[in-house]
Amino acid sequence: MRLARLRDVFWFLPLVMGLAALVLAQVLIAVDHALDDTALGSGGALFDRVGASGGRDLLGAIGGSMLAVAATSFSITISVLATASSTYGPRLVRNFMNDRGNQFVLGMFGATFLYSLMVLRAISAGPTEETTFVPDIAVNVAVLLAIVDVLVLVYFINHIASSIQVSTLSARVRSELDAVVEELYPEAAPDNAVPAPTPPGGREVTSTGSGFVIGIDEPALLRAAVDRDCLIAMRVRPGDHLVDGEPLARVHPANPGRFDDADLDATAGAICGAVDLGATRTPYQDIQFAVQQLTEMAVRALSPGTNDPYTAHNALNELAAGLVPLARRPAADLGRTEDGTLRLIVTRLPLQELLDDVFTAVRTYALDAPVAMTAAIMLARRIGVVAADADVTDTVLTHLDLIDAALDRADDPQNTHFCRGEIEQARSAIRASRA
Repeated sequence: MRLARLRDVFWFLPLVMGLAALVLAQVLIAVDHALDDTALGSGGALFDRVGASGGRDLLGAIGGSMLAVAATSFSITISVLATASSTYGPRLVRNFMNDRGNQFVLGMFGATFLYSLMVLRAISAGPTEETTFVPDIAVNVAVLLAIVDVLVLVYFINHIASSIQVSTLSARVRSELDAVVEELYPEAAPDNAVPAPTPPGGREVTSTGSGFVIGIDEPALLRAAVDRDCLIAMRVRPGDHLVDGEPLARVHPANPGRFDDADLDATAGAICGAVDLGATRTPYQDIQFAVQQLTEMAVRALSPGTNDPYTAHNALNELAAGLVPLARRPAADLGRTEDGTLRLIVTRLPLQELLDDVFTAVRTYALDAPVAMTAAIMLARRIGVVAADADVTDTVLTHLDLIDAALDRADDPQNTHFCRGEIEQARSAIRASRA
């Protein structure tokens, strides 16, 4: 999980590419030192020899222009971030920050600048030809990198224009929703998954830090439970906010008489180490955050300042693409066993709570936007028809009733009549699927 967070760090890939450029420059300079014209043979014709003065001018031009282009590209990225933040919501900014395309482009320009700088400092001009050293291979590679950078610049312009489009952005957020659904709610349950109601009692383990729970290492918790011969029942899930000292889990020893304070401290340390806290939420294990990003996109599109119901319609359709597969799956078994013994009870957010978040927002902001309201009703219909859990179906029907009642506050009677017709069709389809 901690390694996965490097994806959200904007500087990591450019840093790696910059270090690679420094290594490449030193290697090619060493190769130039080791080889001479006769050693290159016929292959030497592939390299232009521009001399010490020409090499310096060429590398200076490449390095200076790449630094200027990198600064311009960074300015464009910042402008796009500002636009996305104000239009779609500040939580979607991370989608631009962890975009590998943006990281690669800025890393490529920075790496070319560093490469040119290192090769430039290796050129030495002596009073005679024998005492002059020009790394011809390295200089020619710099020219090749400059050509590649031109192509990268063209790619960047196309990429940044594409990434700001609503369809691209919503599809990317939905792909994160798909990934977290597959990780936390797999179609095939783990081999060690069993039903497990949380037992009473136990010894409480509290958090040693504050922040959002952004990841829980369940295999590490299972190993800790086996090592200490106990059952660990988690009290938190990814997305929860913790304050130092709040409950984190409860430990149920198999033999309470032999489980002393030292064992509890060791188990608590393992539990705290398996729970990753951060300052901001991420969608890698936090399904609620993934859903909230698409919901926020829909809500912001319905604000008076934006007034774009078709963006809301698109976001709700993406929510359907992510949540309908989840609705088809039965409720997950939360117990985890090892050698047939229950060792861990994990937590999962019920689909009903996700639906509460989505439909409450729609009911509040989309009453006078029939385009968005129709998409919300269709979302309810799609989930209700395929739901494997009767509680999910009841939740959907409840929200359809609440939307129906809320339509009394809508301004346009014709839109209200149309939406109520869609609601009735959704109810009929859901009831027919249950028959």
